[in-house]
Amino acid sequence: MTTPAIQFSDDQAEAWDAVAEALEAAGVDILEGHLSPDGGGNRVLSVIGKAGSGKTMLLAALYKALEEAGVDLISGDFEGKRRKERRTLAILAPTNKAASVLRGRGVPATTIHRILYTPVYDPEYERIAEWLAGQGERPKLDLLGINGLTDEALDRAKAFYDQYKSIPAALASAGLRGSDFIQGWKRREDPLDIGFVDEASMLDERQFDDLREIFPTLVLFGDPAQLAPVNQSGQMVFERLPEKSKHILHRIHRQTQDNPILDLAHALSDESLGFEAFEQMIRDAAARDPRVVWAERVESDLMARSPVLVWRNATRIRLIHAFRAAHHAPADALLPGEPLICDGIELPLKHRKRRIDLEARGLIKGAQVVYLGPGKKPGFSRLHVMGAEDPRLSAASIVKIEMPDEEEPFIPYAARMGAAFLHGAAVTIHKAQGSQWETVQVFAPDLYAAYRAGRTEAGIPLWKRLAYVAITRAEHRLLWVTRARLARPTQPLSIDDLPKGGATLSLEAEEQGV
Repeated sequence: MTTPAIQFSDDQAEAWDAVAEALEAAGVDILEGHLSPDGGGNRVLSVIGKAGSGKTMLLAALYKALEEAGVDLISGDFEGKRRKERRTLAILAPTNKAASVLRGRGVPATTIHRILYTPVYDPEYERIAEWLAGQGERPKLDLLGINGLTDEALDRAKAFYDQYKSIPAALASAGLRGSDFIQGWKRREDPLDIGFVDEASMLDERQFDDLREIFPTLVLFGDPAQLAPVNQSGQMVFERLPEKSKHILHRIHRQTQDNPILDLAHALSDESLGFEAFEQMIRDAAARDPRVVWAERVESDLMARSPVLVWRNATRIRLIHAFRAAHHAPADALLPGEPLICDGIELPLKHRKRRIDLEARGLIKGAQVVYLGPGKKPGFSRLHVMGAEDPRLSAASIVKIEMPDEEEPFIPYAARMGAAFLHGAAVTIHKAQGSQWETVQVFAPDLYAAYRAGRTEAGIPLWKRLAYVAITRAEHRLLWVTRARLARPTQPLSIDDLPKGGATLSLEAEEQGV
């Protein structure tokens, strides 16, 4: 097999060939640009490598080749009419934040939940979406019956879609919201063809089984140096694949070689490196490069959008308490702009449809959320889901504020049932996986505690795994915080920095309760 025009390293070329071979066996020839009936059989492959090894570059190149071959991209926003010769691809990530990181790099990713749960749309939406995707005629305005929609707006939507291939964004350019057309959600039953999953180190067994049911050809992209999901014996799903199905990227590419943050992350693979020597490397890097900062206190201004990363829950709770005190947050209420982390959906089985509704909109366990203010009914909160395409919603909420040295959390807002939240000014490194922020603060005393504890995970010192994951969450700047001090905020909490697009929808029947 030959490689595409892009210049790959040897290990990338080998992985490309392996994936291309699996796709060809499934009836998609990305080298010749030819589609054929399903080849049958199930195939699971993995492409694994540490940060900077070129996983995303390879994923993006494979996506482009599949697109050029005529494979339909399934985003969860619209699926065209089923055709006998149609082949499908979905590019997935475990969280909204991880999906948005890929989208920022030109890869049209969506969340696993958005594919597992698909929306049921009004016929008007179907007509517009089919036309945008080139699968139907231009809809006539008098048949659509949408107030305020003009031919000029449709032209804008078509021009936008032709460039960016996003139906929700194209509708937004015409003054419409795709979410306005959603009648409900359903659990996917029809299989798709090809699934690419980024941040596969975060997959648990249940998600992996669900994905194998949907995708006969599944390719996992992951980092073996990250932390395995909790309660999974320190092992990631791709580590149990046969050796012939694993393809490892070793080389660190040129564009990442002048990155002091990645240099520090890769230094952790040195078995002889101890904690004190590693901290000296950080101090040296900070002396020569502003992208690394040796910090003696936590910057509270950053915590509203970029949580401090810690190992221990006790540290997390103390930092959250200090953050709220610094902003003079009342004990019995949240301030608009406070960050939250979704801790799950607490709804009984009879409300399964509403659970699906919440999860499909991005309110899944671990989702990062900003509190906008109270809803119209007691127990409801207006929220902004970070990384979601339509981020604003209103939901029944159970907000838990944990307090230092107290077993029971304080609950300022509590609906009878709904989405549960913890405060998000500080999070554990485990929960930070899959996310990236422009600037990241790592609380070094916690990693020192992990070093002193002498714990290991899959044969690697736990402090090194924690440090690796924490450091690689930083896109441009790393603050290595060495002391338990908090700087006073320079400005009050606000929501002015958040995009205002999208409706403030109620996912509990317009706050009619459950």
